[in-house]
Amino acid sequence: MPRCYVSIGSNIDKELHIPSCLRALERYFGKLTLSSVYETEAIGFNGDNFYNLAVGFDTDLPILRVAEILRQIELAHGRTRNCKKFSARTLDIDLLLYGDLITDDGTIQIPRHEIERYAFVLEPLAEIAPDLQHPVNHQSYAEIWQHFDRSQTQQKRIQPPWRNM
Repeated sequence: MPRCYVSIGSNIDKELHIPSCLRALERYFGKLTLSSVYETEAIGFNGDNFYNLAVGFDTDLPILRVAEILRQIELAHGRTRNCKKFSARTLDIDLLLYGDLITDDGTIQIPRHEIERYAFVLEPLAEIAPDLQHPVNHQSYAEIWQHFDRSQTQQKRIQPPWRNM
């Protein structure tokens, strides 16, 4: 059964959408492994700060079905598919890893290139899967994070309001 990792982000009604997303993921996939939540400045546009986290779960569903479920959850939370890459959003769920699969068929890219490009993806992933090795470069996520250029990183670990409830 493959272990999947997803990145979750929101900067519109994030206190509502992220907990609701987590409940939906748990309904579909069962027990979740959650990273801390990170507050991150918007990248590529002026907008409210994002909340970002990584989530791990095991599934026996095929990758296309997992991707379909993630899109359904996004759409149920008001996500529109016609928005620009760098823009405000209610919910963004990206499938980062699906076991040790490597694919880039134009529909699905695994592992996602964003893992090595953005601190808001890498730091939460390195937190919950520090010893897991990237299937292409064979470095652990902790090692990749250790060597990541953080000079432009504007994010901090936070205690989100819904975890106090």
